Amino acid sequence: MSFPFRLIPEAVRCATCTDKRAILAELAQGFATAYSLEDDVVLEALREREALGSTGFGRGVAMPHARMDAIDQPLAMLLHLDQDVEFDAADGAPVRLVMGLVSPSDAGARHLHALAAMSRLTRDERVLHSLFEAQSEEELFAIVANADLRDAA
Repeated sequence: MSFPFRLIPEAVRCATCTDKRAILAELAQGFATAYSLEDDVVLEALREREALGSTGFGRGVAMPHARMDAIDQPLAMLLHLDQDVEFDAADGAPVRLVMGLVSPSDAGARHLHALAAMSRLTRDERVLHSLFEAQSEEELFAIVANADLRDAA
């Protein structure tokens, strides 16, 4: 499946985080390592967006996202947390899966298309269950890379 965002194996992590602040820091550090971005710039962008309202999507999933100048395409990061973490999600449920997205400042529709694709990915019950049950970063990446979302609208 082709996605409107870039996700590379190095941007998939199994992580231990105890709160929302730690999740955003882990995402920023992951984006920095995987895509050669400055972690403090990514962290500030994610925090600014989160201050507008929680990106806790519901059903155990959060989708922190932001726009920034230093990139030319939407980039994704996937965190599988080893424990449920409160994230002020819309449904009140803690999160276990975090899909982060940073897009160019001028991305407009591309940013929205990337978020919509992430949403479709997590609305597919089979995919979501597989992601929750995954035991390794390699397994997580393979699940996303092989997801067929044509029927998950």
